[in-house]
Amino acid sequence: MAQADTHGDTGAGPTAPTAKLTLLTLTAMVVGSMVGAGVFSLPRRFAQETGVAGALIAWSVAGLGMLMLAFVFQTLAVRRPDLDAGVYAYAKAGFGEYLGFFSAFGYWASACVGNVTYWVLIMSTIGAIAPALGDGDTALAIILSSAGLWGFFLLIRRGVKEATAINRIVTVAKLVPIIVFVILALFYLEPSVFADNFGGADYAGSLFNQVRGTMLATVFVFLGVEGASVYSRHAKRREDVGRATLLGFLSVFAIFASVTIVSYGILPMSEIAELRQPSMAGVLEAAVGTWGSVFVSVGLIVSVLGAYLAWSLMAAEVLFVAAKDEDMPRFLGRSSGDDVPVPALLMTTALSQVVLVVTAFSDDAFSFALDLTSSLSLIPFLLAAAFAAKIALRPRQERVEGRSTRRELVVGILATLYTAFLLYAAGLKFVLVSFIIYAPATFLFVKARREQNRRLFSPKEALICAVSVVGAVVGIVALAVGWIEL
Repeated sequence: MAQADTHGDTGAGPTAPTAKLTLLTLTAMVVGSMVGAGVFSLPRRFAQETGVAGALIAWSVAGLGMLMLAFVFQTLAVRRPDLDAGVYAYAKAGFGEYLGFFSAFGYWASACVGNVTYWVLIMSTIGAIAPALGDGDTALAIILSSAGLWGFFLLIRRGVKEATAINRIVTVAKLVPIIVFVILALFYLEPSVFADNFGGADYAGSLFNQVRGTMLATVFVFLGVEGASVYSRHAKRREDVGRATLLGFLSVFAIFASVTIVSYGILPMSEIAELRQPSMAGVLEAAVGTWGSVFVSVGLIVSVLGAYLAWSLMAAEVLFVAAKDEDMPRFLGRSSGDDVPVPALLMTTALSQVVLVVTAFSDDAFSFALDLTSSLSLIPFLLAAAFAAKIALRPRQERVEGRSTRRELVVGILATLYTAFLLYAAGLKFVLVSFIIYAPATFLFVKARREQNRRLFSPKEALICAVSVVGAVVGIVALAVGWIEL
């Protein structure tokens, strides 16, 4: 499951052992895998939570934490090259089949919800000139988004598997408006406005709460960092993988942080917080006029439509590969004559449809979908990080190649602590909503076990199942009585 394929060039697949990728190509893949639609929403997301000082701290924490995760996936690719079935394979190898299943399902569900953010953002962008679409959460917006969901399903079902040409256009469409935005914002930056935004606003609360409030947004924009290690066996020189990971990550980190920070020099924080999404368009419009908003909006729509195709394929591939590994029911491992995993694709589109309808009941559809995407990805990330720490502590028991180093142990521990902090930062609301999605997935696990004529649960697995069900019940009750709101 190569999430690097979801945004960048998909031409070098994991089944091409003869490919020899250069440092430049590997770096481009890292950048392409991480720069998505989320960056266009950063100004508003940060301004709603913090000022310049909090943003600088938040990006420092997120940058270090995600860099540790990048190193985790790089290390695991080298230490356990036999685990090539995706991120969930690390959870399965380290903590058992049930948690491996949960990791696979959570990663897939995260991708499905992420697809919803694309449509909400597209409709919100067009809503600037078509008020009936609102912020992407009106009845008309949901109907049109649903048509888009199922239109892409029919397109992919016909065999649209390779999207190399589309992704080249997508990469340009993403990077050009972002870079132009940063340059123009620096040129039009007003020092007095920037200074007024430095400490944050009264509604932002303490500096710690400000930083905590931005964490899920940083997770969303960094999704794809795990794809950097996928191409390690195709590298012309093995050491280029680590260099490409670092160069690509730092490049993307600089882009994300720059977009956020320069925005504080254009408009007061309170005004940025009220901009419609994509807020980058609103900030540029304030600086240069209407053409700036149009420029960013067109680039975003082209980027999102192209990336959606690849993300849909990636999400379906998660279920397909898991089914082939007998971690999901067999029907999800079926594919058409054009090698399209149709049942997995259908299930992917169906979940995206459900979440799309749910966004209609949210006060902020885009932020809700974005935060839920991030929350669902945290358990797979946490388990992968914990597995890296585990093999560094017990390399012989975990069948790793070579000797573990102190650096690998430190990286594994820091990545584990960071993802654990992200779960705390997500708050009870998104943890409980995640349980509501996770718990019903157990039916798929039970079906897979029955197909294999195996015992349904071990004592440890039964305990994990009970915890997930209790969490889901509490989440449903909390929503019903108003303890938490979408």
